[in-house]
Amino acid sequence: MKSIAVFCGANDGARPAYVDAAREVGVRLGARKLGLIYGGGGTGMMGALADAALAAGASVVGVMPEPLVRGEVAHRGISELRVVATMHERKSAMYDLADGFVILPGGIGTMDELFEVLVWLHLGYHRKPVGLLDVEGFFDRLIDFLDHMEGERFLRASVRELVLVERDVDRLLAGMAAFVPPPLPAFMR
Repeated sequence: MKSIAVFCGANDGARPAYVDAAREVGVRLGARKLGLIYGGGGTGMMGALADAALAAGASVVGVMPEPLVRGEVAHRGISELRVVATMHERKSAMYDLADGFVILPGGIGTMDELFEVLVWLHLGYHRKPVGLLDVEGFFDRLIDFLDHMEGERFLRASVRELVLVERDVDRLLAGMAAFVPPPLPAFMR
């Protein structure tokens, strides 16, 4: 892996542990000589993540739609800011640039990004690891819901098992580095 896309909130969230986790991910990416691909924001968890990655020597590429850049929420000190037209283009560019995906606490945009990369992995559109950093149990209810979907036969166990879940950054990144993608679905062969 060369670069990891990190999806997270543009706000700080309710607990200091969320921003602390974003900083730790940035530091760990730099320590592992991995680049950061992220949404390009300079505030909240996004800003803390980017600043920590930069300080740790990582290359930091932000991808942001032009209207948000105009709204002055872009981080101006990162290695590269790629400006795109739409949120769809943002996600597509981030997916293309990344070798794996880490999801930190965030809102509906973060959940949209999580489920899209998970669906794409399940369908075989990419073969990259998807990991949740479960900061202070933030994702516990989501994981319970995924298990519920499996129990109700709306989600196969094989899909549920695609999501790596850890509470420790180093264990999550090690699991992602060791990730072996499932066989491609028959329709993708």
